[in-house]
Amino acid sequence: MPEAVKKHAEERMDKAIQALRRDLATLRAGRATPALLDRVQVEYYGAMTPLNQLANISTPDSRTLMIQPWDKSSMGEIERAIMKSDLGLTPANDGNMIRLSIPPLTEERRTELVKLTKKFGEEGKVAIRNIRRDANDDIKKMEKSEISEDESRRHQDDIQKSTDKFIAEVDKVLAAKEKEIMEV
Repeated sequence: MPEAVKKHAEERMDKAIQALRRDLATLRAGRATPALLDRVQVEYYGAMTPLNQLANISTPDSRTLMIQPWDKSSMGEIERAIMKSDLGLTPANDGNMIRLSIPPLTEERRTELVKLTKKFGEEGKVAIRNIRRDANDDIKKMEKSEISEDESRRHQDDIQKSTDKFIAEVDKVLAAKEKEIMEV
């Protein structure tokens, strides 16, 4: 039974790493990628809808994103959503599609992005620590009836080793993203 708790905790920690990678993919690192728009939500017929469910997003070159809405009447809402987002991009509407030109990053914007990267990383570490706490609580509950105190301690140590491994993975992912952002 404690093995199931450890396995479940590791699966959840792995999902936290995947969520961190997804969040970091939405940060601009100087080149255009449709993932930049993953967090943009558009008010569409009264409901907040992800942009990628309302339009085709493509990258004709490394500095341009093209958004071609399936419903032309939603163009104004898409433009407003992009303007409200924290991307710092200005949409250009030609009637059929919206173009987003991605300017080169300034040193100031790069440092802002690194700070945002660190914030995402800290949130990922907190999520992993919360998973560790939940798993340890489950192990301690088992200690009262199913397992001995020594076994409980050993399982908690194993969970801590997993936590340390995943925290190191977060640090590795952050370092790679920071290097990508600071690259000129």
